[in-house]
Amino acid sequence: MSKTFFEELNSENITGVAYKNINLKKTVITYLSNVGNATIADLCKELNLSIPKVTNLLNDLIHDGMVQDNGKIYTGGGRKPNLYGLIPDSVLFIGVDVKMNHINIGLLDLNKNIIKISEKLPYKLDNNKESLEDLCNLINQFINEAPVLKEKILGIGINLSGRINRNSGHSYSFFYFEEEPLTKIIESKVGIRVFLENDSRAMAYGEFSSGIVKEEKNVLFLNLDYGIGLGILIEGQLYYGKSGYSGEFGHIPIFDNEIICHCGKKGCLETEASGWALTTMFKDKLKEGSSSTVSFNNDNYDDIKMDDIIYAANHDDVLAIELIGQIGGKIGRGIALLINIFNPQLVIVGGTLAATEEYIRLPIKSAINKYSLNLVNNDTQLKMSKLGEKAGIIGACLLVRNKVLSLV
Repeated sequence: MSKTFFEELNSENITGVAYKNINLKKTVITYLSNVGNATIADLCKELNLSIPKVTNLLNDLIHDGMVQDNGKIYTGGGRKPNLYGLIPDSVLFIGVDVKMNHINIGLLDLNKNIIKISEKLPYKLDNNKESLEDLCNLINQFINEAPVLKEKILGIGINLSGRINRNSGHSYSFFYFEEEPLTKIIESKVGIRVFLENDSRAMAYGEFSSGIVKEEKNVLFLNLDYGIGLGILIEGQLYYGKSGYSGEFGHIPIFDNEIICHCGKKGCLETEASGWALTTMFKDKLKEGSSSTVSFNNDNYDDIKMDDIIYAANHDDVLAIELIGQIGGKIGRGIALLINIFNPQLVIVGGTLAATEEYIRLPIKSAINKYSLNLVNNDTQLKMSKLGEKAGIIGACLLVRNKVLSLV
């Protein structure tokens, strides 16, 4: 009895004709996912295969419950061809976007539809085994409550900040307790293939694929959170760099100060222009006697989080708005540097701090105009993220989808 698509996909020893066929099936699925429905003639042209071969591939995928025959279409004369399309919920992917104080989890089908989403689940990201165990428990809980069979979920994408080796599955900033890849450790606890990605890059890909990006091929995505990350799209492709660690924008030594960054060095952009910096500045101002609506809700200043400051700014808190403006100006200075180097078509501001909208966009724009070259920035648009908290979820799901269904 021949193996199903799912069995072939998870087989480690597939070779020869079977290997060729599984890659052809992946191509069929990817094509149908990108264009919608198609005829056998369309697929023959796209795959450069004979009608009998395409028919056999479609029949196998129909048998496996991934493709359906949508009936005949009217073409204006002659024999009416049948139209084939994906069964969207036949295969699903999970995206997990890990933040410092919460996580977002979503379930996506083959047609990029969100089936289930849970945002801002309470979670504390710490570099210890207890935090990792909590993460796995939240993922398992989401899977158990999802309205689909677990065997239909082909992969889980997990976004973490810091240095991620997506090929080996190692995270060198969080949960690096042993030599075994973090992906394998989590797989053993959730029972589904796991893929790691840097959070900023995954958020960028979500925005590139399903967000505000239209025809632009050269785009920069700024992830403004407690730290500052960067996703880079060059000629329509994510840029990873030689070792896969591109985008460490927050660690450009742009300031001459004695503030020690989380990376251990001094003067990084993050020391004065990140969520960490904003939170520290805000607490210091309160201790010096400045007034804010936040102080009435938090007797202990150490308990104040970035979300509290964002909420205050969006409710007309003068101190919060002032400090976010200062942060925005410094971020804009850094973005000006990027614009001078990359000359991008579009810069997208995303991440948690983007929720302050004009309070951070306007000082960023002002600093860009001040510090970047006019001839360069005239060709660059500045926009706020369209997807918000969903960017990381969608990006993680789509990157897993690409990985599982890729031809390599």
